Amino acid sequence: MKSAIKKLKQKILARTTTKRTIFFLLGDIVLITLSCWLGFFLRFDGSIPYEEYSTMIKGFILLAVPVTIFFFWLEKLYSISWSFISVNELLKLFRAVVVSFLVVGTELFIFREHPIFAGFPRSIIFISGFLTLLTTGGLRFSKRIYLHGLKRGISYNGKKRKGIPVVIIGAGDAGEQLSRHILSSKNSPYAPVGFIDDNPMKQGVLIHGVKVLGTRKNIPDIIKKHNVEELIIAMPSASQKAIRETVESTRKAGVEKIKILPGTKEILAEKVSLSHIREVSIEDLLGRDAVTIDTQSIKEFISRKTVLVTGAAGSIGSHLCEQILNFSPENLIALDQNETGIFHLERDLKKKYPNISKSFIVGDICDKDKIEWLFNTFKPDVVFHAAAYKHVPVMESHPDAAVKNNIFGTLIVGETALKYGTEKLVLISTDKAVNPSSVMGATKQVGEMICLWLNKQDKTKFCAVRFGNVLDSQGNVVGIFEQQIKKGGPVEVTGPDMKRYFMVTAEACLLVMQAGATSKGGEVFVLDMGKPMKVLDLAREMIKLAGYEPDVDIPIVFIKPRPGEKMFEELLTDSETPTKHEKIFIAKLSDFDEQKLINGLEKLKTALTDRNKDNIIKILKELIPTYK
Repeated sequence: MKSAIKKLKQKILARTTTKRTIFFLLGDIVLITLSCWLGFFLRFDGSIPYEEYSTMIKGFILLAVPVTIFFFWLEKLYSISWSFISVNELLKLFRAVVVSFLVVGTELFIFREHPIFAGFPRSIIFISGFLTLLTTGGLRFSKRIYLHGLKRGISYNGKKRKGIPVVIIGAGDAGEQLSRHILSSKNSPYAPVGFIDDNPMKQGVLIHGVKVLGTRKNIPDIIKKHNVEELIIAMPSASQKAIRETVESTRKAGVEKIKILPGTKEILAEKVSLSHIREVSIEDLLGRDAVTIDTQSIKEFISRKTVLVTGAAGSIGSHLCEQILNFSPENLIALDQNETGIFHLERDLKKKYPNISKSFIVGDICDKDKIEWLFNTFKPDVVFHAAAYKHVPVMESHPDAAVKNNIFGTLIVGETALKYGTEKLVLISTDKAVNPSSVMGATKQVGEMICLWLNKQDKTKFCAVRFGNVLDSQGNVVGIFEQQIKKGGPVEVTGPDMKRYFMVTAEACLLVMQAGATSKGGEVFVLDMGKPMKVLDLAREMIKLAGYEPDVDIPIVFIKPRPGEKMFEELLTDSETPTKHEKIFIAKLSDFDEQKLINGLEKLKTALTDRNKDNIIKILKELIPTYK
């Protein structure tokens, strides 16, 4: 049934495209013909001597029409969207007309002795070319003019269109694209009443007929004067401080509906549309400022390669899969033991990226036979190893599970990558691996040690990437606070002074790929997470975001630290080496005895068999002297 519907949609689309092409083709033929005739008409001041020039006019039209149509076809002017034609298409049209009439002029020069074209007035070539540009361009822009003007009720004389009165914060490229999309969309619920921008040069300027009404300082007055019901923040490169101030000012003015256009760390596409708009989240208010990403180096690293992501259904893994697909891999292999997670991931990615080959595998990284089969079948070029047990208190109670998954699972994947000649393996690590105070952190540091050891074995390059908490990850403090707020509180915070590093998942994944592209093998990269944040501040801001007052509507209470939990996570020290990327450093690890590592792994195997919790922790302490 689905395939039949799909085929029907394809037929309808094909018919629509054919009709549009025929329409433009016939329209161009008529308009080019008319332009050629008007060239003579204007040249002779409205009185063409037909007895002398009738044959010449016909000959000129027979030359100009097929040549111009050919160059229009080369510039793909018959494949454009009639409703969303832009300056880019206008430039293509200009180029096609100029080249066409240069070719026609050359032909006329070649045939200048022919009786039909003898004494041809050269000015007509320029006049007719100019008219062709005007008429064919007018045809293509006619629907957009209709949509923006007559049909949508949008005008430049102050008349309002129907919809939710909305103000766009930011009159830059993103704001311009967003307003254009709102105004041209048939189903847009919004009626833009104005822009707000801090640039003094833009004050009072009209953008698609929508005026820049003032700066962010004027938000309360503008909201009151124009009865604004919603605001959309369209400042992709704005600092978190600017976004926080904007949200705070809007809240004080009585408007709670605030949406945002995410930055490039979430949107890699060049064009902005309504689909990108989302509600303001805690990540927007407390995340760090946007960083520059070298997308070209990531593209060279990922493009046309088979990429395996372990732990693909998790928070980091699922975002990694999506970001990887933006860089056109040959094939994406998504592996996870979570059957439900793989089901949702497959459904989501197949819808978003239908034209890229993808395979979704349910399997455990500790299943050596399954991992062997996977590498033998798909021969991955790049591996992002994100599969891990990450919850600190849970792993304190189950150290055997942490060792089996985080250490021996990593060893199985790494050794299999070596066997099948994988180009590069990137281990996703954590700040909790630095001077670990938990089983989880200790097992992740051993995983790093395994990667550095394996890096010396063959041509496969191994590296690890450490970073702190990601705000929107599964089981993160943000999710816990959200649940507590929904229940009416209290919100539980581990002490007033507890601090954590936070990062948005999308940005973390891009920096992981950036580090992987940079790696020469054997590094432990550390992502600069910015300044640590008080968890208490996070709780207060989340309560405000939900529309409540901290300690008035929703109480905040302090609880004792959980097992293995630090009050402050270490990430960057004075021993890190900078890389060419400003937000990526290389950690200087203390040298470890490889034979001691091998012996420790053998001891851990035995301890796992015995299920001896104390013995497992003892062996981990032997491997990592800084483990407390």
